[in-house]
Amino acid sequence: MTHMPRLPRRVFALAVKHRIMQAGLVFLLLCLQIADAFLFVAFIVAVPLIFLMVGVPAAIGTVRATRAVCNAERWLFRRGFWVNIDSPYRPFPRGYVGRQLLELSRDKTVWRDFAWQAVNMTLGVLVTVAYLALLGGGLMALLQPILYLCWPQTFNNFYGYLTFQTHAQAWAFAISIATGHFVLWWTCGNLIVNSYAKLAAIMLRSSRSASLEQRVEELTTSRADTVDSSAAELRRIERNLHDGAQARIVAIGMSLGMAEQLLYTDRDAAGTLLAEARTNAAAALTELRDLVRGIHPPLLSDRGLVSAVEALTRKHVPPVTVHSDLPGRPPKPVESAAYFGIAEALTNVVKYAEAKTVVVRIGYFRDRVGITVRDDGIGGATLASGGGLEGLVKRLAAFDGRVSLRSPEGGPTVVALEIPCSIEPEDED
Repeated sequence: MTHMPRLPRRVFALAVKHRIMQAGLVFLLLCLQIADAFLFVAFIVAVPLIFLMVGVPAAIGTVRATRAVCNAERWLFRRGFWVNIDSPYRPFPRGYVGRQLLELSRDKTVWRDFAWQAVNMTLGVLVTVAYLALLGGGLMALLQPILYLCWPQTFNNFYGYLTFQTHAQAWAFAISIATGHFVLWWTCGNLIVNSYAKLAAIMLRSSRSASLEQRVEELTTSRADTVDSSAAELRRIERNLHDGAQARIVAIGMSLGMAEQLLYTDRDAAGTLLAEARTNAAAALTELRDLVRGIHPPLLSDRGLVSAVEALTRKHVPPVTVHSDLPGRPPKPVESAAYFGIAEALTNVVKYAEAKTVVVRIGYFRDRVGITVRDDGIGGATLASGGGLEGLVKRLAAFDGRVSLRSPEGGPTVVALEIPCSIEPEDED
């Protein structure tokens, strides 16, 4: 007696599970197609009313809703048909409604979305209805003998095409018809919905020119933020030098000058001035070291990111635990960005979180340095403009890095940083 190999059986089970999930997603797609039809009609109605100003907020609201529905459809195609469609949208325009409408009218993605809606609510509905009809017809065929058993005089035929007199005959017809439906659903149904998913990828994905424009806009914004950040850092350094070390060095010069004048007339006073100058020199040296450490910590260059973060958190309040599994040292610019990103996140914890413990994890995956800073504070942090983490977002944008945040009210707060880079594993002696 032979048995089916375990691997093919498992593959078949996974295929069946995927098809069942796909059928559910096709039903959801049909619901979204109905929403597309409603939004398309709403947009057509809103456009003529723009001249009466009534249609302006309606048109803007329709565009917002259309983007949400199209993004949901992108998720469905990615989840059910393995077709990855990137979202091509720029940030929604701000300002008064007239300016928003003007910018949206120039946005190619708006018109591509409505072209997609016109296709989706016609051809798309035909595709999804045909797919669901093949599956539903098979299920209804299997249900027919049960209905015949309960009401033999009413359900003694398949919609007037096939008539039967016995329960066994009903099951024979039902199994034959259901098998045909399921075979067509498994082959033709899968073919048509996958073909339609490829059409959706063509219509919903961003064009090459749009992707380049979006990338140029992101780089322009990132460069402007980097320039502003550098200018602010230079002003901070100048202010610290002027108010701190420079003032102390001037005081040292004055003390030495007065001590020189009193050296032969009042040795005690001269000694006091020299002691004061020595104290100011030590304080100026400390301030210069702190300033240099704020620009680029020497330990970061000598020992690397992990050691520098451990030194940063050694006397931190609240206490910080550092975990790391980096395979080697990232490039120096990435190390610097990661170090100051962690420092900024910890500063935000001290100012706002009211936390008792903090955990910092540093790792490397998929050609990215990944960092999480988790605290058990009160939560409620935000990445919005003007928030405590705004500078962190701008700092990492220069490296194509990303910042994500999870901070519900009541905590905990998790700040996740990702910086693309390549790390060569360190040789083990």
